[in-house]
Amino acid sequence: MPVLIEPPLADAPDMVSGLIRCVEASGVPVLVGHRRRYSPIIDEARRIIRDGRLGRLVSVMGSATFARPASDFQAAPWRRQKEGGPILSELADEIDTLRVLAGEIVDVQAIASHAVRGFDVEDTVAISLRFASGALGTFMLSDCAAGPFNWTQASGESVGHAQAPGANCYVLSGTRGTLSLPGLRLLTHPGAPSWRSPLVEATLMRAEADPLRRQLDHFCRVVRRTSAPLCTVQDAARTLAGVLAVARAAETGERVVLA
Repeated sequence: MPVLIEPPLADAPDMVSGLIRCVEASGVPVLVGHRRRYSPIIDEARRIIRDGRLGRLVSVMGSATFARPASDFQAAPWRRQKEGGPILSELADEIDTLRVLAGEIVDVQAIASHAVRGFDVEDTVAISLRFASGALGTFMLSDCAAGPFNWTQASGESVGHAQAPGANCYVLSGTRGTLSLPGLRLLTHPGAPSWRSPLVEATLMRAEADPLRRQLDHFCRVVRRTSAPLCTVQDAARTLAGVLAVARAAETGERVVLA
């Protein structure tokens, strides 16, 4: 029976390898629900990058900083325990977004802190990334930093959260221009790039579409075998590898190279 799996796939590589073997042996399609792959904002951003409007990608800055209420920790004590923090609960969609926009991640470094709440688990993480293209990235993750600089609030694509239109949580910079997301603010040099010449600004339009509705429509086609899964288990396993690499780097303080 085809299934839709909510990410992250698991919390250990061996669990994922077992799932991959089952999928490959059965031939049954499995879709992993990285919902931003259905976002019209991401669609437009990928088109801009693919069309070369940013030039060669140089740097990526991202954040998922938000304030998780104290009631969440009272209702779910596991959030106070090791492996219950934002790395494993929140980072999968961010790593997947980074992969979709900037390509494969080849190594990571990270520093974690639990200074605010004092629980056994992290509440804030600073991450550095290197992509296969040579581009570098930074990402700030925190569930105790008040503010709207996260995709859930800034994009307007999620219900049940306070919306913050106008906020951006991703900045992709290339040799010719910069794109801020989810606001789709594009700044480019019309001529030879130089900080002495003005940039041309454009706020791009996005299609009005609900990513979850698009995901459900796609899953129906997967069930009917008329479409292949947009995000396979094998693909999502590479995203999970990035998440686990960040967890390991934060714990050991070492640079972690992804296979």
